[in-house]
Amino acid sequence: MLIPEFPDFVPISYELRNEMHPQLPMTVDGVSEYTFANLYLFRRRYLYKVSKIQCKTFIISGIQPPAAEGGTEKKFFCTPCAVPGRGILEELFKTHDYWKGIPDSLLTPDRDRMEEWGISFAEDRNNFDYLYLRTDLAELPGKKFHKKRNLVSQFHNSYAEWEAKPLTAELIPVALEILEKWREQKGFDGDFLAATEALQQFEGLFLQGMVYWVGGKPAAWCLGERLARGRMFAVHFEKALEEFKGIYQFVNQHYAASLPGHYIHINREQDLGDEGLRQAKMSYRPCGFVRKFTAHRG
Repeated sequence: MLIPEFPDFVPISYELRNEMHPQLPMTVDGVSEYTFANLYLFRRRYLYKVSKIQCKTFIISGIQPPAAEGGTEKKFFCTPCAVPGRGILEELFKTHDYWKGIPDSLLTPDRDRMEEWGISFAEDRNNFDYLYLRTDLAELPGKKFHKKRNLVSQFHNSYAEWEAKPLTAELIPVALEILEKWREQKGFDGDFLAATEALQQFEGLFLQGMVYWVGGKPAAWCLGERLARGRMFAVHFEKALEEFKGIYQFVNQHYAASLPGHYIHINREQDLGDEGLRQAKMSYRPCGFVRKFTAHRG
């Protein structure tokens, strides 16, 4: 065992994969951050460290970068699998600014008791994960998806020749080529580093995805993993070249249709308070959310 018992922490590293991965995908809510892949790939951004309470939960410690220049960073902790006891929570609040990413399954049974301990809770809407029925994204049924169906149809009409292949090690150079062109088109890095590592280590991180060509040219790829005991699939990365009109709508629909039927929901992660991203995610008519809460002491 490489992960120490609380109160000791170690930085999240690839060597911790076999200790963390089997437990995290079994959490019932399907919080998109609570996978080994996600924690590992964004370890540099949030300076993640991990501890554990034996046979109960991991404790993730991280640092939230300032929201704006001149702002202050905040230290947070997460408990993906269970609520720690009162004593451990009190110790965590002494060294962290807040408790983050608390899903309904952890909060609801113990909220009254924890509020009696002086802990206050608030919805973290910017970090709600968007949930969609897999069949809705695959079939785009009814009037509410009329515009999306039209965009997918326009893509097919404009680009009769396209090809899709499941991501394999042999296709990593193609996906990396798309990613580099995506960064050039955007003019900023965004999650470029995390996406690069995700591609290079996708097999070891238990990720799967698809690569797309249009007219023989590399055009798009997507990558994700199973959550919530195999009932949910989270799309972590989706990169496409904007020269192909409708490519994002096409990839969204095609990949959802390619997933096995045991996936009831597709989790397309948060909007992080970005209004444009929120409108785009809402336009696909989510069937619900993975709600998350933050907590403070006192």
